Amino acid sequence: MKIRFLLIILLCNTQFLRSQNLYFPPLAGNQWDTVSPASLGWCVNEIDTLYDYLETNNSKAFIVLKDGRIAIEKYFGSFTHDSLWYWASAGKTITAFLTGIAQQEGYLTIHDTTASFLGNGWTICPPDKEEKITIRHQLNMTSGLDDGVPEPHCTLDTCLQYLADAGTRWAYHNAPYTLLDGVLNAATGLSLNAYLALKLKNPTGMDGFFAQIDYNKVYFSKARSMARFGLLVLAEGSWAGNPVMTDTEYFQQMVNTSQELNKSYGYLWWLNGKESFMLPGLQFVFQGSMNPNAPEDMIAAMGKNGQVINVVPSQNLVFIRMGNAPASGEIGLTMNDSIWYHLNQVICNLSSNKNEFSNVSVHIFPNPATNLLTVVFESLEFDLTLLDLTGRKIFERNSFPGTATLDVSGYEPGIFILKIVSGQKTLTRKIIIGHN
Repeated sequence: MKIRFLLIILLCNTQFLRSQNLYFPPLAGNQWDTVSPASLGWCVNEIDTLYDYLETNNSKAFIVLKDGRIAIEKYFGSFTHDSLWYWASAGKTITAFLTGIAQQEGYLTIHDTTASFLGNGWTICPPDKEEKITIRHQLNMTSGLDDGVPEPHCTLDTCLQYLADAGTRWAYHNAPYTLLDGVLNAATGLSLNAYLALKLKNPTGMDGFFAQIDYNKVYFSKARSMARFGLLVLAEGSWAGNPVMTDTEYFQQMVNTSQELNKSYGYLWWLNGKESFMLPGLQFVFQGSMNPNAPEDMIAAMGKNGQVINVVPSQNLVFIRMGNAPASGEIGLTMNDSIWYHLNQVICNLSSNKNEFSNVSVHIFPNPATNLLTVVFESLEFDLTLLDLTGRKIFERNSFPGTATLDVSGYEPGIFILKIVSGQKTLTRKIIIGHN
């Protein structure tokens, strides 16, 4: 008990110190301090290339915060700082945060059964199987409910069918997550938007709201509100010295591996730098880091069509992207990695390319690729394998002398895994083929 108390005190002090080293914009108005990329020593001549990539991929808003100040802010087309856009699944992280606040206020614990709040029979599972499902299983996507039903977003009891015992299978399943809204409502007595306003919007100055779209509740806000939420998470749940989330134990659980099935998943947050990861819709474990171009300590909120919040504690960095990119998949994972590739050129930071290979830079371009894909691996000889998302080999060749150029024009469009082996070390990268 004494050790746990000391740990909580240490975490609170760390939260306070991080918050003290960050700038926070006022709660009201549009004032937000800026810092020039040039003053940070960044390669400003690379910014236009970053913008070109973002515009080509139908971006609407892009913001980079350094130490809380705006270093880069760009809007595309008719989109402005006052425009609203949806977060898609990136909004799951708001629900995760609110669940932590509900626990710190004593409304629930994440180890409570979901039935305690939704009532027995909220699924059509056998009663003993339903009773195994807890709030924590909803948070870390291990409910065991069948995500292969015809409508995986459906929250009706008839759509919630038993497939595996809770905690034994990871699957990116929207319906159990969505039902956390009902849990919060039953626990707090407030609607999701009312609890959001009280516990998040008021203390941080965020705007926005959850809107019901079919079975889902989708968050809409301005771009700077997305950045505010990223800054709150960078400060470990504190805003300008005000601890919004005081349950530091829950916060650390939220942004770290929450189960051993998908090590790159916390409580509705994606985690970089882990030894393996899983993707939505697949029961396949990929080896290597989720976003090789990103810093290893990055945590990310990611949603359909490329809605992202990236938080990097080691660099006091946050970036957000809003836009419309239908080819980017359920969570825009490959697009996020490509943005990091271009942002690294702006920050003049090549360290993220080294990954498992110490002091060696790997460059893979273009990504997405439509005709030729080039891999540059300095002067090291390497073997190259291309796999589809089921793990089936599409291409394999050994002993490339430092550079490889592949003709991918004949491949079916989609997301692939590129595996590079040199000696006893392996690097994996996600690539898109056949999309402009």
